[in-house]
Parts: sequence; C-alpha cells; structure tokens
Amino acid sequence: MSAASKPNYLWSILTMKCPRCRRGPMFNNNNPWQLKKVFDMPKKCCECNQPYELEVGFWYGTGYVSYALSVALSVTSFVAWYVLIGMSTKDARFFWWMGTNIFLLVFLQPWLMRLSRVIYLYFFVSYNPDYKKEVAEPIR
Repeated sequence: MSAASKPNYLWSILTMKCPRCRRGPMFNNNNPWQLKKVFDMPKKCCECNQPYELEVGFWYGTGYVSYALSVALSVTSFVAWYVLIGMSTKDARFFWWMGTNIFLLVFLQPWLMRLSRVIYLYFFVSYNPDYKKEVAEPIR
C-alpha cells in the first residue's frame, strides 16, 4: 500500500487499526484470546501519535457497542439457523440454536470486546490524510 492511498474503512476496523491514520495497531498483542492481555493497548498510536483514551473513563461507553454487536451476532446466527436447519415446536432445534449461540457468544467475547473498543473510538476520531503533518489531539 502506498503512502498516498487511503486505507479501507471497514478493513481498518476489522484489523483493529488506529482511526486517525488507519495504519498503526490499536493493541499490543494481535491475539485476543490471551485473556491476561486482551486490553493491553499503547497510550497512543505508534504511527500518528493519536491518544487512544480521550478522557478518563472513556472506555465505559464500549459496553453499549459490545451489546449491539452481541445482539447482531445472535440475530445473524438465528437467521442462519432458521434458513439452514429450520425451527420447529415439535423438537429441540430452538434449544440447540440457543446452545450454539451461547457458545459463539462466549467464544467470541474477547474479540467482540476489542472490536467494540475500536468501533467506539472510530465514533470520535476521524481519518486524517495529513496525519504526518498535523499534531494529534492531546489527552484532556
């Protein structure tokens, strides 16, 4: 990727890159399933010096994003189950879906928590193509 090209918005979120430059990693460790280091983040982006925690208690709002992601995952798994397997009141297919959905939510929770932090920060910090020339907003 050349320095002049603009990184893709969705790909930058999914790969958990800084919202300002879309190049620097937001987490020190790429593996979200190392649970002791799931939220291990640098204070600022190594590429553009964008601070990640904009104010004290900033990350409390990620609970709402994480909830929305969990609901979206549950609805998606329900629709996929309904289309591929079907639902019936005559057998236990609904309960099998519930068990599968609970397993998915528990297994994907570390990744969903990280993704919610990334999405939440993208609400407040926009992409800046001149990030090398302009100074990042300081921590308040």
